[in-house]
Amino acid sequence: MATFLYNLGRLAFRRRHFVALIWVALLTLAGVGAASAPAAGTTSFSIPGTEAQKAFDLLEQRFPGASADGATGRIVFKAPDGQKMTDADNKATVAKTVKALGGGTEVVSVTDPFTTNAVSKDGSVAYTSVKYKVPGMELADSTRESLEAAGDDARAAGLTVDVGGDALEAGAEPGAAGEIVGIAIAAVVLVITLGSIVAAGLPLLTAIIGVGIGVSTITVLAKALDLGDTTSTLALMIGLAVGIDYALFIVSRYRNELAEGRDREEAAGRATGTAGSAVVFAGLTVVIALAGLAVVNVPMLTKMGLAAAGTVVIAVLIALTMIPAMLGYAGRKIRPAGEKRKSSKERTSSDAATSQKQAKPNMGTRWASFVIRRPVAVLVLGVVGLGAIALPATQLELGLPDDGSQPTSTTQRRAYDTLSEGFGPGFNGPLMIVVDAKDSDDPTAAFGDVADGIKGLKDVVTVTPPAPNKAGDTATITVIPNSKPSSTQTEDLVHAIRDKGSDFKADTDAEVLVTGTTAMNIDFSQKLNDALVPYLALVVGLAFLLLIVVFRSILVPLKAALGFLLSVLAALGAVVAVFQWGWFSGLIGVEETGPIMSMMPIFMVGVVFGLAMDYEVFLVTRMREAYVHGETPSQAVVTGFRHSARVVVAAAIIMMAVFGGFISSSESMIKMIGFGLAIAVFFDAFVVRMAIVPAVLALLGKKAWWLPKWLDRALPNVDVEGEGLRAHDDPAKGSGSGSDEDRELVRV
Repeated sequence: MATFLYNLGRLAFRRRHFVALIWVALLTLAGVGAASAPAAGTTSFSIPGTEAQKAFDLLEQRFPGASADGATGRIVFKAPDGQKMTDADNKATVAKTVKALGGGTEVVSVTDPFTTNAVSKDGSVAYTSVKYKVPGMELADSTRESLEAAGDDARAAGLTVDVGGDALEAGAEPGAAGEIVGIAIAAVVLVITLGSIVAAGLPLLTAIIGVGIGVSTITVLAKALDLGDTTSTLALMIGLAVGIDYALFIVSRYRNELAEGRDREEAAGRATGTAGSAVVFAGLTVVIALAGLAVVNVPMLTKMGLAAAGTVVIAVLIALTMIPAMLGYAGRKIRPAGEKRKSSKERTSSDAATSQKQAKPNMGTRWASFVIRRPVAVLVLGVVGLGAIALPATQLELGLPDDGSQPTSTTQRRAYDTLSEGFGPGFNGPLMIVVDAKDSDDPTAAFGDVADGIKGLKDVVTVTPPAPNKAGDTATITVIPNSKPSSTQTEDLVHAIRDKGSDFKADTDAEVLVTGTTAMNIDFSQKLNDALVPYLALVVGLAFLLLIVVFRSILVPLKAALGFLLSVLAALGAVVAVFQWGWFSGLIGVEETGPIMSMMPIFMVGVVFGLAMDYEVFLVTRMREAYVHGETPSQAVVTGFRHSARVVVAAAIIMMAVFGGFISSSESMIKMIGFGLAIAVFFDAFVVRMAIVPAVLALLGKKAWWLPKWLDRALPNVDVEGEGLRAHDDPAKGSGSGSDEDRELVRV
């Protein structure tokens, strides 16, 4: 591996014009394709294998033309104090609004609240529902604007009017200002770490090119593959973070190689062969974790994972090829500003002083030495601290965001609250019961029996009369619960109806299925919970095997996996504390607390595991390299920190800044993902990898690197440590000290 990447790095350095041209051409091609690509269509949300999905599919089949997946809009009217919606003037105003809405080209139907009993008992609130031909994400902007403006005349007449429903769904705004701030922080960290604007600019430039290619490709494929805006946001988030980090590690290793006296081409090859090997395996762990989301069997998650994994692959390829090529262009400008101004004579005369300076312990050396002297105390403090932060995760409540989780300043949230006030909290989460009586002798009687049976269940407020299809073999029944959609009482009601379905089947030969947004959310949460353990076993198992090959050890990969579990549990605890309990929620703009997004646990397991292994690979491979080259286990830990700690810290801060930039998003899901990933990186990089890892390695000593002989013989030798590059140390082969022009006097 190291030798192959060494040759690749040297080739890219020599053929820098060709390599740069290829990547610029790919970026241009992807950009042109994205600009001319058709607009993305619906981002269908399906959950194969669940009852809610089965019912939805049955509706599509038995009620053709009903646009079962079409968007819905809801305009909620509230009369001024002292008036009622049934007053003549108010009825006329609502009728005018209903008529205006019915003229839309994408509208299937508009209900009249005074003929559909959509007026509250006290007469203060009424609503009209609008059904559209296409899903919310496919609605034309003009249609969405018409819905938003439909209540203007009613407002002018003195009514309070708000609009809700999935028809208002547009693209999720990831928070452009936050992204810019995140990239700006990354730039500052890079300049401080590398001491050179040019050196700092290389990781940013290559990361932006990689993300540009990845996100543009997703845009090109969005229509054909049904990819949503969240897919692009995730790819952007992870692509930027790993792209900057991977480039940073190779650039910093390049400068170290120059400090050893090697010429620039040789240094580029060495950096690609050593740090590049770590990049490959770190990238593989991220790809495994993201692609592994496919085992959940939720198409939306699968597409998100594969798209983000593809962006990571691009980031790895750019780091291995474009970074060496850019280093060839950078010349002496890769040095810190103070060193650029030195003449060749000054640089030569300062060799001894530089060596003395390099021998002086840096912060990483001092920290590693401290941990080695007190490993038990550091280990206990780290584990207990993260364990305490993880405690809120035991109270985790899962759900999917709806209008009730929107900020109180939005019209969707106001509409949600007004409906709850006028009709009860369960009105915002109606359950749709689909009765399949195709095998029943008397379908009409079966429909009635089901409706009557559901009326007797606990927590049921309203059961509408059955609405059969034209064939008369299938009917829908709407059930209004007494509790809000995200409550445990509503979930219990869904299970109660499904449990009673077996009795209906026995009595009437009719199959009863529960669907609707609330039921879909419940089934989605259950499916994710059921898939968590198999997914964790698959991803951690594959990565564990991969790390055994990299580190040639059993205990080091085991320690890495256990450390990850600790950091991800602590991150989930922090997410629960902020987004569910409301602790410090005002600091990051969380206006409404509630259940944690259903996909958050499994999503964090996948993404955070891949990112956590990045720091494990970058930090511990340098320790492994020192150990293989003859140092004692304790010395190897110190050496690994001396060379890698500063860069790992910088990489973690950069990744936190990039993820943290998405906290400014107005989309609650994006905000939660950004916070969760940022805090997880903090816990994993600064507590697990920088404290717990050296403490465990110090306690294990040589046992940390133990591997059964039979397994050692069976495993392929990937040579991440660069042992095979020692053949190139012969000056006759061109890796001598290099000229004064090429020598670098700084070690990061």
